[in-house]
Amino acid sequence: MKAVIFDLDNTLFDHTGSAEAAVRAWLPSLGADPSDALVAEWFAIEDRVYPRWLAGELTHQGQRRARLHEFLPLVGHPVPATEPEQDEFFTGYLNLYKSHWSAYPDARPALELAQGNGWRIGVLTNGSTVQQNAKLETIGLAPLVDVVCTTESLGVSKPDPQSYLQTCAHLGVHPAETLMIGDNLALDVEGAQAAGLTARHLNRPAGNLLTDLLPRTWKRYDEVADVLRPRTDADWPTDRDRINQDVVNPHQDR
Repeated sequence: MKAVIFDLDNTLFDHTGSAEAAVRAWLPSLGADPSDALVAEWFAIEDRVYPRWLAGELTHQGQRRARLHEFLPLVGHPVPATEPEQDEFFTGYLNLYKSHWSAYPDARPALELAQGNGWRIGVLTNGSTVQQNAKLETIGLAPLVDVVCTTESLGVSKPDPQSYLQTCAHLGVHPAETLMIGDNLALDVEGAQAAGLTARHLNRPAGNLLTDLLPRTWKRYDEVADVLRPRTDADWPTDRDRINQDVVNPHQDR
């Protein structure tokens, strides 16, 4: 491996936590109680509307307006009449979202580990160029990243094979020399593998953090650290012993 590409939202950057905190702080100004149900509706609407921007049906600002059209009636608040008024109204949420931006605790150690290996580091994200770069700057990870590729900068979104191949080209590496890590199995793993990259699934808490409808499995980068860590001669006896043990008892701890 010569490079590693990370997804951003809910991989390095805690989008769900930042957005949840922002919605809870925003709802009282709309005259609504920040209930679990309303926060869940906010994320459900985001999941329905955001893909329409990726598909080219809406502009990035247009998907924000569409979210207001769906959400505000739920809290009994009128939707602003004009698009400029809607854009201004959305900044109430957006400013709170920005104020809660944070990286996962294991994000910087993972980037530093990859950097220590001499690997090129990329970020590939289905997001807007300005906002995604601003996130990396705010959470302090930008200096550790060599290349940031977004839906806007590439003209394609994951899982289009060109999104991974173009990112590899920007990093100056071949797909077969590149590892992709992300929270979305279809976009960050299956899509990357189809394009010829190696991929690892980082399963952050799945779905909505406020319910138990989906598994809430935490996984740190510890499980992929061994992939990133360069081997030394001292490692091989341990590896050989483990291989021999597996041959003797191949089903142990499986």
